[in-house]
Amino acid sequence: MVVTGGENVYSSEVENAIAAHSAVAECAVFGIPDVKWGEAVHAVVVPKTGCVLTGEEIQAHCRLLIADYKCPKSVEVRAEPLPLSAVNKVSKAKLKAKWWERMDRGVS
Repeated sequence: MVVTGGENVYSSEVENAIAAHSAVAECAVFGIPDVKWGEAVHAVVVPKTGCVLTGEEIQAHCRLLIADYKCPKSVEVRAEPLPLSAVNKVSKAKLKAKWWERMDRGVS
């Protein structure tokens, strides 16, 4: 769960909205630090083979399906598959670690 501006946002609800997009192969949602809101909703999205996606497209798609405060404030579109844990679930811990690594290098 992501707590943003005092509101609870369930990652699964946002992931389901993103997954409803016809060009999305995989997605994961987690909270990242935000000065104004405490946490912000962040999405990592892998497009289906041959499809092109933008963060703005994902955000607009989500706005049609869920409340605005639940929509991702930032979206990373990546070509490589999402990392999996030993039990074959998306490893959000690895995704968060990669996000922090990028922030430490000054890459947004």
